[in-house]
Amino acid sequence: MNRSEKEAIVAEVAERATRASAMYFADFTGLTVEQATELRREFRKAGVEYRVVKNTLAKKALERVTGYDAVYDKLVGPTGIAFSYDDVVAPAKIIKKFSEKSGKLKLKVAVLEKQVFDGSRLDELSKLPTRAELMAGVLGSIQAPISGIVGAIGAVMRDLVNVMDAIEKKKAA
Repeated sequence: MNRSEKEAIVAEVAERATRASAMYFADFTGLTVEQATELRREFRKAGVEYRVVKNTLAKKALERVTGYDAVYDKLVGPTGIAFSYDDVVAPAKIIKKFSEKSGKLKLKVAVLEKQVFDGSRLDELSKLPTRAELMAGVLGSIQAPISGIVGAIGAVMRDLVNVMDAIEKKKAA
């Protein structure tokens, strides 16, 4: 790989790191080609970009973006980086699933909203609600009071109809 190719990779990784809400650095040692392809497919479905990068190039890219000093010492051995732009939890769930399934994918470190988490905290990260789950919860919370009001209005209307029926029966009698 010549110097201009390396510089292009560094620029690309730095740009992705700047845009990303979360980055997950994983050791993919021992994954078969089929497993790696499946991993990439799962990341793609979740809107996550995955890139295998030489550690020296990743470090140079992260040096261009402030706040990643704590990641440098984790850049040892084979490293794949998952860049997430919308859902900061989706990569954790995918990595956890593959780690349990293959026993080979290991999280080195994760950076969520510029906050660094050691790879040993994968279980905690994977249990956080996804963006879709959070939005569903918010919508449910918003709709709950409305459905309560609708139920109360319905009950008042039923009572009103019952009273009107009783008045009509008295008039008819």
